[in-house]
Amino acid sequence: MPQRLSLSRAARLVGVTRSTLQKSIQTGQLSTFEGKVTVTDLLRVYPETQMENTTLLERVERIKAEAVYEQWRSDTTTLPHPEVLMARLTNLSKELVSTKNELKKYLELIETLWQKITELEQVNDVQLRSHCHALYEWLVSEKQSHSQIINEAVIQLLAKDTVLRIMAAHVKLIPSEHEFFIEGNASILEAALQAGIALNYGCSSGNCGLCKARVVAGEVQKIRQHDYVISEAEKLMGYKLMCAHTAITDLIIEADEAHHVTDIPLQQIEAKVKKLEPVTPELLILYLQTPRTKTLRFFAGQMVTLHLESGLSGHYFIASCPCDGRNLEFHIAADNSFIEPAFQQLKPGQSINIEGPKGDFVLPEDSTRPALFIAYSHGFAPIKGLLEHAFALDTIAAFHLYWLANHENGFYQNNLCRAWADALDSFQYTPIIATRDELSLKQAFSSIWLEYPDLSQFEVYIAGPEWFITVVKEQLQQHPLPTTQLHSAAIA
Repeated sequence: MPQRLSLSRAARLVGVTRSTLQKSIQTGQLSTFEGKVTVTDLLRVYPETQMENTTLLERVERIKAEAVYEQWRSDTTTLPHPEVLMARLTNLSKELVSTKNELKKYLELIETLWQKITELEQVNDVQLRSHCHALYEWLVSEKQSHSQIINEAVIQLLAKDTVLRIMAAHVKLIPSEHEFFIEGNASILEAALQAGIALNYGCSSGNCGLCKARVVAGEVQKIRQHDYVISEAEKLMGYKLMCAHTAITDLIIEADEAHHVTDIPLQQIEAKVKKLEPVTPELLILYLQTPRTKTLRFFAGQMVTLHLESGLSGHYFIASCPCDGRNLEFHIAADNSFIEPAFQQLKPGQSINIEGPKGDFVLPEDSTRPALFIAYSHGFAPIKGLLEHAFALDTIAAFHLYWLANHENGFYQNNLCRAWADALDSFQYTPIIATRDELSLKQAFSSIWLEYPDLSQFEVYIAGPEWFITVVKEQLQQHPLPTTQLHSAAIA
């Protein structure tokens, strides 16, 4: 039986993104069976694969890591804990011994079968001798073809797979079939969130028990103590806290996930101002940090209500990725009633109450359609969160961001967008200067529609002031775009 690999593991081995691999499947270059590809097919499509050919993968991982809190980044870029490494090596050693024993049994069986056929070829029955000879020829042919398949390239790829199994464990969730890898000293929960998967959780510190899930197959190891008590009956069934355990071997886990905005409860959290960053005279970036025991759970693209101690409040989109619900980013315009006291009164360490998440400006679950993002001014905030989440998911075939602003300073995170475009082959970025003037907007949109005359197979995301949303929707009436594939967010 040919060696088969999951798409996540196959993409990792040949150094491409999973979405790139899916393109090869859609175009018929690669075939799959039960969601897996054979090693020989993989090498046929990517013959240049080398042991060290991980450049693209490293570039993608670097971009994805930029959305992750600094401490998580340092944890996940290090080697696994020595105990975990030793456990993985021990487990692979057991697998090797077991495989060698099985192979020895099959070799002995083949030898016995060979002898039996040779003996039967000596009988007087001509028809029986003919059948035995045909069977003998078939065995010889199969042996030769098998030795041709197991060539140096296959051996090299499987050796690389073994190394990766030591460095990172593969996790498959049921019933969703979502997959991700656990690297470094990350917990199962941290690795899932960094991969863009919305596992159920609450405190992420072992107190609430909301991240409890059942380990169906594989071995885990506790990496931190927790106060939540799992009953003896649940322990016997394999239940563990995902925030307090990491993987020793590849895992299959039965776990709750959020699939819709209604699956995430409204939360009220007292956060602290971590940093205030005036990026232009018209815009402030506000960084908030929640307590360690109470992170905000949300979907990328959602908003919250911020309440100041003075009584002022406002609704703001979260500009950061759900992979780190403790460190939140908001882009606040100077013409907003919330911003003046923010510039004058807010200081690091000051409290702000968060109420949320709210809104449904989110990525459709498991959508692989190419995506077009159109932002105006600080409408980039929710778009930024969506893009970082999409990069982590690695399932969307291609992205293109058009960022419109009325002057050069309006592209206040231009370098970040250019870095994404440099690192990701599937991402394009086009900044366009466009004022509210009708002619200026018409020219801007003409360039977009010229590049994408048919949007029927796209997901389109637009974010900006209400008037901008209205203009874009009017423009889109001339293009075949199903209403379910159009998503908009009006920025105050």
